[in-house]
Amino acid sequence: MRVVFMGTPDFAVPALRALASRHTIAKVYCQPPRPAGRGQALRPSAVQRAAESLDLDVHYPVSLRGAEEVETLAALKPDVTVVAAYGLILPQAILDIPTLGCINIHGSLLPRWRGAAPVHRAIMAGDTETGITIMQMEAGLDTGPMLLRKTVPITDTTTTGLLHDTLAETGAALILEALDGLERGTLKAVPQPENGISYAEKINKAEAQIVWNHPSSKVARHINGLSPFPGAWFEHAGTRIKVLAAEPVEGQGQPGAVLDNSFTVACSHGAVRLLSLQRAGKDPMDAGAFYRGFPLPPGTLLNGQPAS
Repeated sequence: MRVVFMGTPDFAVPALRALASRHTIAKVYCQPPRPAGRGQALRPSAVQRAAESLDLDVHYPVSLRGAEEVETLAALKPDVTVVAAYGLILPQAILDIPTLGCINIHGSLLPRWRGAAPVHRAIMAGDTETGITIMQMEAGLDTGPMLLRKTVPITDTTTTGLLHDTLAETGAALILEALDGLERGTLKAVPQPENGISYAEKINKAEAQIVWNHPSSKVARHINGLSPFPGAWFEHAGTRIKVLAAEPVEGQGQPGAVLDNSFTVACSHGAVRLLSLQRAGKDPMDAGAFYRGFPLPPGTLLNGQPAS
């Protein structure tokens, strides 16, 4: 099939590579390079780097609105456009061009967690499963009919980083299956249920401070759901410390109090064991290595945001 691919971050790279191995990629669309690092040099996106390594033609318009972009895409004569975390709205004129439409790889089990941050929100909400939905795109936000779904479990120690990578690989396999079905004409679209709709709001850095005065299950989900970005954090002795992995455990004490030498911290109900931590400018460390360089002995009270 003749495919136009639209995606930008790491999440989209496995799908691009999978499609390039089986189909003709007419063009790869991604977000333009952005300033990054101390020198603010322009840095290409993960998809741009992957596409260039595969010798694929890359296009990064600022917007898809306007007759010129419609003409550019139409001239490619795509059978299908595959979209994965692209980051730009596709106008109806763009959606109408491919013969088989525009197909989106979405990181949730729709209609749950439509929107910008479905992976983070599924963990933070305490969902026990999520997955990938391959859907036909329409003008609404993740409202189109579903073609395929595959479930992925979420455990007490699943972080957004781990789940992100699992879903990216799942999406890559599922999009190949979807295109095979579309090509054969055996895949039928199913409307999304009207019940169970939820929206995954974009993650705000202001959410990242840890609130110890919550039940341990909620604190652990908050930490794991924000790992690795933006990273849940607490402060101690003027130092901000990110926690990149945690698990709920038994324990009792004043919320925010360190209970033992294994970095168990009391919550309003139960406790959490901190498994991976990071100081500013340092690499992430497991709890044991971190404790040797920055000990927080039992009885230490960690700063936390009051419960709202």
